Amino acid sequence: MPHRLGLESGMKDETLVRRAFLKGLEEGKQLRLLPELNVIKLGGHGAIDYGREVVLPLVEEIGNASSSYQILVVTGGGARVRHVLDIGADLGMPTGILAELASKVSEQNAIMMALLFSSYNGTRIKREDLLDLPMLFHLGVLPVIHGTPPYGLYEHPPQIGRIPPHRTDTGALLMAEVLGARSCILVKDVDGLYTENPRINPRAELIKDVSARELLAMDLEDLVLERMVVELLRRTVNVKEVRIVNGLVPGNVLKALMGQNVGTVIHGYDA
Repeated sequence: MPHRLGLESGMKDETLVRRAFLKGLEEGKQLRLLPELNVIKLGGHGAIDYGREVVLPLVEEIGNASSSYQILVVTGGGARVRHVLDIGADLGMPTGILAELASKVSEQNAIMMALLFSSYNGTRIKREDLLDLPMLFHLGVLPVIHGTPPYGLYEHPPQIGRIPPHRTDTGALLMAEVLGARSCILVKDVDGLYTENPRINPRAELIKDVSARELLAMDLEDLVLERMVVELLRRTVNVKEVRIVNGLVPGNVLKALMGQNVGTVIHGYDA
């Protein structure tokens, strides 16, 4: 057998899939670039699509809070994403194409929200700017970014159907994790996670506190957040929980930033 040419390193000759090797990497401490960061995801369907009546109070609340807290605003897509997915699916577009189409809408919302935050030094940033956040916060910037993860054409095939499994809730969590954020807050238009859709069944029960494992075991028919967030939360290292709050209620986002229990908390660990 010919001799392999290589560089001396601890991973020399590793396949990078050997289980014992991978297990050993869990012991190393990960860098937390921004341990005081709070990622706030403004849902398109749950907030932005309501227009000025909902959006402008949220801009004021988050903008004022940005003077005391490091905040990264992440935008979702909303109704226009649902429309383009509907058309794309009807035309037979594969999941990767649907992901490409959906990302354009959340990007449009990021542009609009950055402009609305301009009086609070709001600035739209792109994925390649994320590692510049320490400098941007030092300059007093309130960064705004769209939440669709950049899988694009490489989007993972979903377990069910054709809708891209990694959307803007997932993007917010992934950004919070890689930056070592203090919190990840998903702003919706309901009081939190329910056992069923409360608009369909008014008797649905609000779940205020639950672990990711417990939630997956419930196997609920519908969720207010992407299932991928719950699955990833079992494996995240820096982000230990995700909070769901009702952005239609003034003051909820600030309370969540302060660590108060408003809405639902999903833990990555078992209680």
